[in-house]
Amino acid sequence: MSAPLPRVPILGVPVSAITLDEAVTAVEDWILGRQRHYVCITGAHGVIECQTDGALRAIHERAGLVTPDGMPLVFMARRLGFPRTQRVYGPDLMRALTALSARRGYRQYYFGGASGLPERLAARLTEQFPDLPVAGTFSPPFRPTTPEEDEAIVARINAAKPDILWVGLSTPKQEYWMARHRDRLDVPVMVGVGAAFDFLAGTKRQAPVWMQRRGLEWAFRLGTEPRRLWRRYGRIVPEFILRASVQLLHAPAAPSPAQHAPPRPRRSF
Repeated sequence: MSAPLPRVPILGVPVSAITLDEAVTAVEDWILGRQRHYVCITGAHGVIECQTDGALRAIHERAGLVTPDGMPLVFMARRLGFPRTQRVYGPDLMRALTALSARRGYRQYYFGGASGLPERLAARLTEQFPDLPVAGTFSPPFRPTTPEEDEAIVARINAAKPDILWVGLSTPKQEYWMARHRDRLDVPVMVGVGAAFDFLAGTKRQAPVWMQRRGLEWAFRLGTEPRRLWRRYGRIVPEFILRASVQLLHAPAAPSPAQHAPPRPRRSF
């Protein structure tokens, strides 16, 4: 079994200080070992939600990985003594694991999004990766499901026997759903990717790479969906900046890189 990957506490949330290659390797290890884990793809939004939601913070603590989805978390991790940390962005992780799955035969299941979106996503990805095995798709109702409906969903997914279950329900709904269902689903890996369904299906535009690298993706998304997102970002951005500044101001001197565990060998995919 591989050694646990390091985590850095960012505003009390244990974020995995990792690279994209390390995240892909960890997921494949879980598939091969038939373990049960979920992955939280977490940016400033998720970290701020955890400040007032103890249950959500506990879900992040129990996650197999909490990947730094946005550059603000990457900047924080590096300032706190983890200079190798890279952004592990939901759409990038999904592309990398999709390419790997097409080569290895790992079965994918797409759960979430509006009616027709998971099917469109599966079609787009199989166009790019014709050998990709798709175990199934399902768009749940936006309302809370009844116990009977939930049992039927669990039975449907288990019958499909996926290796990776992609969950696109948005934060924090998808994190709660994965945590509640981890022990009921015979699936090695669940990954909560939110808007990656829309990005990879082609129904929403992604921010230009230069904005992503500078931590400005929030500004692009706000500009494209102002009515839906202005309240969210109007609260999250200033609160994260304030809280992060306080943490960095009071943080002890960062340890030298030599004090960290050596990086895991890079696997050839």
